[in-house]
Amino acid sequence: MHVVEHLINSKNPTVSLEIIPPKRGRNIQKLHDAIESVIPFNPPFIDVTSHAAEVIWEEMPDGSFKKKVKRKSPGTFGLCAAIKYKYNLEPVPHMLCGGFTREETEDALIELNYLGIENVLAIRGDKNNIRQIPNDRSTNSYALDLVKQIDGMNHGYYLDELIDAAKTNFCVGVACYPEKHFECPNPEFGLKILKEKEDAGAHYAVSQMFYDTNKFIEYVQAARDYGIKMPIIPGMKIMTSKRQLTKLPSVFHVDIPMELTERMFAAKDRKDEIQVGIDWAIKQSVQLLEAGFPYLHFYIMSNTSPFLRMMEQLKVKI
Repeated sequence: MHVVEHLINSKNPTVSLEIIPPKRGRNIQKLHDAIESVIPFNPPFIDVTSHAAEVIWEEMPDGSFKKKVKRKSPGTFGLCAAIKYKYNLEPVPHMLCGGFTREETEDALIELNYLGIENVLAIRGDKNNIRQIPNDRSTNSYALDLVKQIDGMNHGYYLDELIDAAKTNFCVGVACYPEKHFECPNPEFGLKILKEKEDAGAHYAVSQMFYDTNKFIEYVQAARDYGIKMPIIPGMKIMTSKRQLTKLPSVFHVDIPMELTERMFAAKDRKDEIQVGIDWAIKQSVQLLEAGFPYLHFYIMSNTSPFLRMMEQLKVKI
């Protein structure tokens, strides 16, 4: 089932998740245990991150350095297949622009189509340290370009002209930024890009994490005023340590409210820090549900413990 069908047809509040494949060579069982632990909450879909090949420098025995191209976390498609056919849940693999040619993207979409996976999240991805594409190969520079390529395949258009080309049936999600993408010149330009993604074939959007609920609510209203009609899902991450007060803003360019900052600094130990984060996530969830957002999305990566504790406490409030 398409993500938008889940969103439209659900009669109760839903909570979806994002996870990350284990790094190269790591055991997959921990992640399977994590997936099994969230099944009782009936997530309508689970996002699975993808990572482009990166350029790394490996020191050789003689002291010299050799450049290698390596994918640190492969396995997105295999994990998606397991989620769909082992757990009967809807997987949403991330499709990236950076580090992939348009030919590789088309091949990946064909693979997903053969697997019966019909939901994808189209994002630009990190621009830093990724494999460089040869000059004779084309690539998608922005998420908008990627959305257009996926939508083209949904209409039977491939990179090479094909006779009787099979149409795919992908539901396309995109990212949005309640606090403005750090490279975006102004908030209105960000809305313009989101509207262009919708017009190009995007079906829904998932927001970057935020800790000020009012900023998300105001952002969605601004999007509606701009003419954007697709569902916008609030994306959240449970804060679990004081260290994240500086780490999250530096990596994800989000603001942390003063109230949450003071609560986290007042925590006596790690257990208290996690509970502060859980309490804040519950507060945000209740605010969003009361504001009319029946679907929530949590970035849990591979550690489900704080999420499970939050859900146990949240269910008595909704």
